[in-house]
Amino acid sequence: MEISVYKIDGQDSGKKVILDDTVFGIEPNNHAIYLDVKQYLANQRQGTHKTKERWEVAHSTRKIVRQKGSGGARHGSLKAGTFVGGARIFGPQPRDYRFKLNKKLKQLARRSALTYKAKEQAITILEPFNMDAPKTKDFLAICRNLKVEGKKILMVLPDNNNNIYLSSRNVERAKVITVNDLNTYDIVNAQNLIFIEGVEAMINKQLGTTQSA
Repeated sequence: MEISVYKIDGQDSGKKVILDDTVFGIEPNNHAIYLDVKQYLANQRQGTHKTKERWEVAHSTRKIVRQKGSGGARHGSLKAGTFVGGARIFGPQPRDYRFKLNKKLKQLARRSALTYKAKEQAITILEPFNMDAPKTKDFLAICRNLKVEGKKILMVLPDNNNNIYLSSRNVERAKVITVNDLNTYDIVNAQNLIFIEGVEAMINKQLGTTQSA
């Protein structure tokens, strides 16, 4: 699949790049996308939720009513979960939500997500550019020129560029990452993908069938 390369002023540069059909033109696997997104979100969870067990509640341990003859249920102490201020019954405890997925499944998920974006014509290739200093106004101007202003965008750089990252940090619904940090969740979550020229070749190499086999 051929796609045009644009300049930061929104004009067509006249250059074309090729998106590998084994990455951007496969039969998408929705279940692979689901599993990869589920793992990504699970990995973000801190798992620090905690409620008190009976042994942690600050109450007297004296028996509040006698065992028999009260006409009601048996009660051992005010720490029981049936009383206000007592322990929570089967409450949450700290845990690790992370789980493992095979490398090939995660690659399939990314290829599937990229294929959907290619079909939606939601991928833009941008000529390499630099910023002398972090300027949000300049970053917004680029988005306006590419007609993606106000949309949820994901800009993918070939390597770290602090000025571009800082320029985008205060732009709502915009995210800038490097190609090595590209993941299925960010692809699916974005309305438009902006690849700096050269990123598509790196993705072709990382996820192409011959390279990932």
